[in-house]
Amino acid sequence: MASNPVVQHTISPEEWALRQDLAACYRLFVKYGWTDLIFTHLSARVPGEPYHYLINPYGLLFQEITASNLIKVDFSGNVVSGDYPYNEAGHAIHSAVLKARPDINVALHSHTRAGTAVSAMECGLLSLSQQANEIGNLVCYHRYDVATDNDNECARLGEDLADKWAMIMHNHGLLSVGRDMAEAFYLLYTLENACKIQVDVMASGAEQIIPNQNAITNVEQFSLVGKPNAGDPDGYLQRNWQALIRMLDREDQSFRQ
Repeated sequence: MASNPVVQHTISPEEWALRQDLAACYRLFVKYGWTDLIFTHLSARVPGEPYHYLINPYGLLFQEITASNLIKVDFSGNVVSGDYPYNEAGHAIHSAVLKARPDINVALHSHTRAGTAVSAMECGLLSLSQQANEIGNLVCYHRYDVATDNDNECARLGEDLADKWAMIMHNHGLLSVGRDMAEAFYLLYTLENACKIQVDVMASGAEQIIPNQNAITNVEQFSLVGKPNAGDPDGYLQRNWQALIRMLDREDQSFRQ
């Protein structure tokens, strides 16, 4: 499959910075073992173009994603720039979420083993860990149907998300959203770890300890996700994201190309 990447000087500095952040996020999915071959998808709304978003070229592994080979798509499914196709289910999911929530700019979707395992549990996410308790009030659930070319399913996806920031898609996987990459990534990372801990605890067969509601509430209040100060560059979400970017830069800067 031939590539015709965009050229940096043909787009705005804001879009180029976002492209680098999104490409970095794809590489972090590889590093943390969240990939599913060429499937799953991460998206970001283009700055100044509220009805356009960036997504991975369908057919590339996540370690091949760079700032320049991300494709730009509109909500109607037209490729605005880039010569790759997109994953149809990816377009359906991401366009639905971005249309339903004008306040968010990033959506991340995974099919990890632990996340999918919890998505198949009737009990949902349990309050078994600090990770689960920090974000439990931000999580919603969605009965999953095939999203491709299914307008009703896409509409229901947006309705189920409502004002939440993460979604457990039954029998399917996880979804997180954010106003920027730092917020969406931290939320997915925390939710994924909460799912891993839950699977381990349940597999052990040991009697579970559930914290009382006061303890859970105390942990919830420290989360910056979805709160007005989350965009503060001195806040932990941004500090964490910049630390991850420095790690990637030390190991492999090709995502920036």
